[in-house]
Amino acid sequence: TLVGRKLKSEPVEDFRLDFEDGYGNRSNEEEDGHAESAAREVAKGRDEGTLPPFIGIRIKTFTEELRERAVRTMDIFLTTLVEGEKPLPANFTVTLPKVTVPEQVTALADLFDLMEPRLGLDKGALTFEIMVETPQSILGADGRLMLPRLVAAARGRCTSAHFGTYDYTAGVNITAAHQHMAHPACDFAKSMMQVSLAGTGLMMSDGATNVMPVGVHRAKDGEALSPQQILENRRAIHRAWKLHFDHVRHSLETAFYQGWDLHPAQLVTRYAAVYSFFLESLAPGSERLTNFIQKAAQATLVGDVFDDAATGQGLLNFFLRGIACGAIPEEEVLGTGITLEELRGRSFVKILKNRRGQ
Repeated sequence: TLVGRKLKSEPVEDFRLDFEDGYGNRSNEEEDGHAESAAREVAKGRDEGTLPPFIGIRIKTFTEELRERAVRTMDIFLTTLVEGEKPLPANFTVTLPKVTVPEQVTALADLFDLMEPRLGLDKGALTFEIMVETPQSILGADGRLMLPRLVAAARGRCTSAHFGTYDYTAGVNITAAHQHMAHPACDFAKSMMQVSLAGTGLMMSDGATNVMPVGVHRAKDGEALSPQQILENRRAIHRAWKLHFDHVRHSLETAFYQGWDLHPAQLVTRYAAVYSFFLESLAPGSERLTNFIQKAAQATLVGDVFDDAATGQGLLNFFLRGIACGAIPEEEVLGTGITLEELRGRSFVKILKNRRGQ
């Protein structure tokens, strides 16, 4: 199956070594040691070609209390990683969590300006992504959109914005029982992200499902689980899988094509949700795109669905996303009459203009 092949060939596409919430509270000596040892493991993966396509670290937030520790961890990690004039891994980035004001973003950009020459890196080599997990990162105290100001403060170093489900919902006083990815408050915040960052080229990522697909019973030494305990474990795992599947589908339906997973077993439902999302719409989408290509200068009607050029771009985006994630083979799209050159051009308006001139 597609999911099985993906799990065997490339189960993790993007990975963050976490020195923030997931890391917990450690002594300075312990975190120093972990920053160095983690960097050596990443350097080994870089040299042996075993790293995922995208990788990075999440440091602590730049509050007064934690900023010094965040900078110290980042400095140790990066210094160790490029030791001996070695390059950064491809697509390496730093994640800055709990951003509330542009000055935090500016501070990180300023640090990168100082660190690059010291580490022997080209100007602009160090990039970061911001986590949108506070109400202040959506709207400022003056009522203005905050995200464009945060991106501007990065001076070209910000590559993406990641939504933080649980910090954000806690920040707007949602109780723990109702903190989840499909909450309307999360949809509002993510819609604001989409509106604020439209046309910037920044990638966006949804948050995580914090209910893990693990059993509720564990066997004690020398003892086996009872049939009832095995059944309860299976049911717990299936419930968690269903919840995660539904959350991923919700993200996809709201145009968030990336998300965080916290447990290896969630990769199963991640890819099952992604592939089913695209495959379920493949046949009708192909029919609609074929009609568009055949009547390039006109709007079309397939069944009771009326399409115009804007919808044509949406169809093109659908196939581009489906190809990128491995759900849709390239030849499936070419069967609609679109050429490889047109597909890679990523613009339906250009396709229309070119075909009108034929």
